[in-house]
Amino acid sequence: MESISHPGIIEQVTEDKIIVKIIAMSACSSCHAKGMCNVADMEEKVVEVRKIPHRDFQKNDQVTVSMKKSLGSRAVLLGYIFPFVLMIVTLLLVLFLAGNEGSAGLSAMLVLIPYYWLLYIYRSKLKSTFSFTID
Repeated sequence: MESISHPGIIEQVTEDKIIVKIIAMSACSSCHAKGMCNVADMEEKVVEVRKIPHRDFQKNDQVTVSMKKSLGSRAVLLGYIFPFVLMIVTLLLVLFLAGNEGSAGLSAMLVLIPYYWLLYIYRSKLKSTFSFTID
């Protein structure tokens, strides 16, 4: 099973979770000429990992955090592709039915409110689906 892995440092350990800070780097950030073109992109991200029973982790331990590669594709679908398709379908449908470009554009943007609200409602299920593990 393929996975995406990132090295990280443990920021906090609680009874049921571990907070890990990872540094996400673009391809430019490792380039030897990154200082010349000013497009270096390094970003710190904090991820939450379920605590593994019978394993002891301490703050500042270096770990490797991983997630199944297929989950990354699913996240892109839920976060970008589905909302885009929903907007385009709404735009064309309202434009065809009402014939008003302004209301079509407004409807296409407003349709995202219930979509992201539903994602928010199901966030606990999504959180368990999109879970990181420590290798």
